[in-house]
Amino acid sequence: MKHLLPILCLFFSINSHAVVTGEMIMVRSSEAFPETMANLQAAISSKGYTLSRVQRVDVGLNAKGYKTDKYRVVFFGKGEQIQQLASQYPQLIPYLPLKIAIYAEGENTILTSANPAVFMDMFNTPALKPTFDLWLKDITEILNTVQNSN
Repeated sequence: MKHLLPILCLFFSINSHAVVTGEMIMVRSSEAFPETMANLQAAISSKGYTLSRVQRVDVGLNAKGYKTDKYRVVFFGKGEQIQQLASQYPQLIPYLPLKIAIYAEGENTILTSANPAVFMDMFNTPALKPTFDLWLKDITEILNTVQNSN
């Protein structure tokens, strides 16, 4: 498992746009981790989302023997939308707020997110399709903005 991310990155390292690979959306940035993190936060805000929190993952991974430079999960969403969705569709709560993982790999930084289109298959609720489609569009645009900020 610890070698899966670098292998997946080979598939999109030459692409200049976010790659949707079934369940995941990924990009590679040639910027260092701190600059990419700042660009990610700015891109999230520019799409009208609010940063909820940034969770460090690298400490736990290092404790388990995985060698990683920096690894964070950035949680974001639109407060009212999250509250409304959680109230109407409690089965969505584990997937809220939205998340983007950001991982340093040498001089590059990798960003990845779950593909919200997969939620349609999971929940099969036609009323949620416009929301999932918008999330896919927004996350893809956020990742493309970060990648092209170089």
